[in-house]
Amino acid sequence: MTEFPVRCYIGLGSNLDNPERHVTTAFEQLAEIGGCRLVTHSSLYRSDPVGPQDQPDFINAVAELHTSLEPETLLDQLQAIEQRHQRVRERHWGPRTLDLDLLLYGDRQIQTSRLTVPHPHIRERAFVLWPLAEIAADLSLPGGTTLSQWLALCPMGTLEQMPL
Repeated sequence: MTEFPVRCYIGLGSNLDNPERHVTTAFEQLAEIGGCRLVTHSSLYRSDPVGPQDQPDFINAVAELHTSLEPETLLDQLQAIEQRHQRVRERHWGPRTLDLDLLLYGDRQIQTSRLTVPHPHIRERAFVLWPLAEIAADLSLPGGTTLSQWLALCPMGTLEQMPL
């Protein structure tokens, strides 16, 4: 067994106070979580806001971590990083300095009061699926669906990959 036996994917998003900096700093902070190894991350993508449209566009990305942490322990670490970025939850799908979502945790399907994995909206979010495909094109998802099957149902739309 490897030191970090579970492959998981984290969605990152920000639309306040220099969002590119928040996301790129979060990559560094993900790499510092004990019991985790940052394997890779996608490019940055610009996306329209989901929900209320009276807010700036988002910068999104996806990171791959290998971890020995249990799902809710990893969630605690993600939320601690959000707090370091002064994340405030004023309204559902509202603006934020940093949002970190546990998208996939190995092949597990998890439903607790705090955590649903796979993320409940993963299939309909181009700003998650396209960056995920950039780093894990051959991924099979819990339940046997392939990432390419989900991509076929979720066009890129106005999502833009940002230049390096």
